[in-house]
Amino acid sequence: MALDIPFARLLEPQEQKTQVIRRGEGTKVVAEQAHYQAILLAACPPGARRDFYLLLTQPGADRISQPHPPGSVEHIIVTQGKAMVGLTEAPEELGEGDYICYPADQAHIFKALEPDTQAILVSEQN
Repeated sequence: MALDIPFARLLEPQEQKTQVIRRGEGTKVVAEQAHYQAILLAACPPGARRDFYLLLTQPGADRISQPHPPGSVEHIIVTQGKAMVGLTEAPEELGEGDYICYPADQAHIFKALEPDTQAILVSEQN
């Protein structure tokens, strides 16, 4: 940590926008003495609160969410299956291992495209 700035802070986005990171992509930190690498998907802003959820979904009953309080952000990693996820006017198709974050203070959707689609949802309130 140089200049009293955590490494993850150097990589965090400056404004709320939709971001997709496909499986295997992203900024990697590789261990020199182990077969281990960490891929930073999103750094937590100072003073934010994050709640974690496991989503168990099926096709046919789309989850359309109205805007949450200003500054809300959602992060989703699909762990099984495929889904259309993101802002209702511009959802992204995600597969296993794909990551997306988007401003949840706008209308958004989670639409399972395959049976038994699962994902991890991190809800962030700033």
